[in-house]
Amino acid sequence: MATGVQTTTGPTAPATTRPSRPTPRSARGGSVWWRYLLVAVVLVWALFPVMFLVSAALNPAGTLSTSELIPKQFSMANFETLFSDEARPYTSWYKNSLIIGLVGALAQTFIGACAAYAFSRMRFTGRRPGLLALLLLQLFPAFLAFVALYITFAAIGDVIPTLGLNTVWGLLLVYLGGAMGANVWLLKGYFDTVPRELDEAAKVDGASHARIFFTMTLRLVTPILVTVFMLGFVGLYSEFILASIFLRDVDSQTLSVGLYSMTVGNERNRLFGQFAAGALLASVPVVLLYLGAQRYLVGGLTQGSVK
Repeated sequence: MATGVQTTTGPTAPATTRPSRPTPRSARGGSVWWRYLLVAVVLVWALFPVMFLVSAALNPAGTLSTSELIPKQFSMANFETLFSDEARPYTSWYKNSLIIGLVGALAQTFIGACAAYAFSRMRFTGRRPGLLALLLLQLFPAFLAFVALYITFAAIGDVIPTLGLNTVWGLLLVYLGGAMGANVWLLKGYFDTVPRELDEAAKVDGASHARIFFTMTLRLVTPILVTVFMLGFVGLYSEFILASIFLRDVDSQTLSVGLYSMTVGNERNRLFGQFAAGALLASVPVVLLYLGAQRYLVGGLTQGSVK
């Protein structure tokens, strides 16, 4: 008997389908090309003034009428003339700006931190009115105080010439009280995030408020201290209005006032190369400060407490 293959008929098993893979971004017709174009436009828009400043500083012609984005020749003549010009002491301007920026920013940060610690950790009569008074003082127009400040420091100069008008230390004394309100509120908000249990544990061990503040709290709030210092340094380093009022002598002027004097008058066309070179060198401390303190800006409370 011949044997045959028996075939069975029944319901067909469903075919298994593989999950579809996501289409590569390059195969979607370049749907993100406009983002790269937007980034390129923003970079060109932001870097064009810097490129023009660099090209003007390296252009040996050194005038505004002959400045080009890509000069035909490159030279350091503008930098040499800038430092050798006796009528415009660029080195003194640079030194005065660094003194005001560094000393003023350090003093503002320290005084603000002391005041913020007192308002955050201590309870005393007048604490809330004091905070509100600092806030209301920020609403007072600073321009209205310039005349009073000028008259006050003119009288102080008759008694203490070092702190009077036309002195760097007198101008620095004005700067120390100008940003107290904003700094205290900014620092107090960060001090409030530090757990009070740390202070209580330190007090149990016999630590005083001064020891807690200097040895423990300041380490925990390092990121905000660096931020306040950077804001204070940039603001004081580039301040123009008060510096132009207080500093009239050429040797006592700051970079902002001295460089501005190169852009007015009949010689502004001839001095444009020196102005570009001076402005380029003036930006170096700010750039180095941001690069050096970048890790503190992105650090939070946990990072500061661990360190």
